[in-house]
Amino acid sequence: MLAAFTFNTAENLPVGLLDVIAGGLGVSLSAVGFLVTGYGVTVAVASLPLAHLTRAVPRRHVLAGLLATLVVSSLVAALSTSYWPLLAARLLTALAQALFWAVMGPVAVGLFRPEVRGRVVGALSVAGSLALVLGVPAGTWLGRQSAWPVPVALLAALGLVCLATIGALLPTSRPEEGHAAYGTTPDARRFATVLAAGALSATGAFAGYTYLVTFLGEVGGFSQAAVSVLFMVFGIACLAGVSVTGAFLDRFPLAALVTAVATQAVGMLGLCAAGAHPPAAVLFLVLTGAALGPVFMATQHAMLRCAPGRTDLALAANSGAYNAGIAAGAALGGLLLPLAGVRAAFLAGGLLTAAACTVLVGERLLPRNGAGPATRRTGRTPPQP
Repeated sequence: MLAAFTFNTAENLPVGLLDVIAGGLGVSLSAVGFLVTGYGVTVAVASLPLAHLTRAVPRRHVLAGLLATLVVSSLVAALSTSYWPLLAARLLTALAQALFWAVMGPVAVGLFRPEVRGRVVGALSVAGSLALVLGVPAGTWLGRQSAWPVPVALLAALGLVCLATIGALLPTSRPEEGHAAYGTTPDARRFATVLAAGALSATGAFAGYTYLVTFLGEVGGFSQAAVSVLFMVFGIACLAGVSVTGAFLDRFPLAALVTAVATQAVGMLGLCAAGAHPPAAVLFLVLTGAALGPVFMATQHAMLRCAPGRTDLALAANSGAYNAGIAAGAALGGLLLPLAGVRAAFLAGGLLTAAACTVLVGERLLPRNGAGPATRRTGRTPPQP
């Protein structure tokens, strides 16, 4: 959980310190912005290849290596006095995070009974959400009070704590030996459906979320101070949504995923339709926030169930598709903004999310082909659905 919190804070910390970093290094805001977009693209591209390359390495060794990379890259970033070393350090951290999300889930749930894996995934997602609610705001405040390298160096310290803990306590075993190494109900069609729905929902979410400040100011008419408060409300709603959804994942996995995607669609379409009315804008903003975290969490949980092969490869594919959706959504919103206004970005995002919901529901209505799940590479027959 601490590692998830640290990685997510590292990913998003520059958002709150764009102007401070730009001023300190003497570069433009757009150049510093690439520290965020380049990070996301790296995670999207590198997740699956890195998971494939390390598929035979014991997870304790992989996690220790990733956390060591986090520590070193954070220290390099904190000591950077020019733009290019900072960018290189950021991309190195992104490579570590790309693989971290692939191996973290199977390792964590493999330490507990299969019946509670949804709660374990939920706990990890709560930690990741806390990065947006607590880690980034605290790091932003500290960076503005002192200097931007200070919170970056603190991330290295948190990573060192995680590294020591993993190195000392995590058992060493072959990746394929744990009960979470393979999907409990392998289904290639459902895997493809969840992957597509996750990418669509991410594209839809970030087509609007990327330009939420503009929307709240121009359409909602909120002051800058009110927008800051609403961002905190959004983060708290995200944390609450993850906490509530995690409690139901084990009993109602499909319903939890469909509900999260549908809630996101309602929130975004509601903002487009009624965002000019402040009370309605706050309501639909809360709905959107309450769904954003649970969508990714529920797709990750689904991968642990329906992965047609190794779950780490399935989780890597899901993380890559989701991050590709983030980049595509931000680009789509940026294209619509000058052409049709910020409301159009939320309309497009809501429609894409509704399409993701349709994909999920439609897959359940299609007849099954009658073929049983594929046999695992180990030769053992996996549990039947």
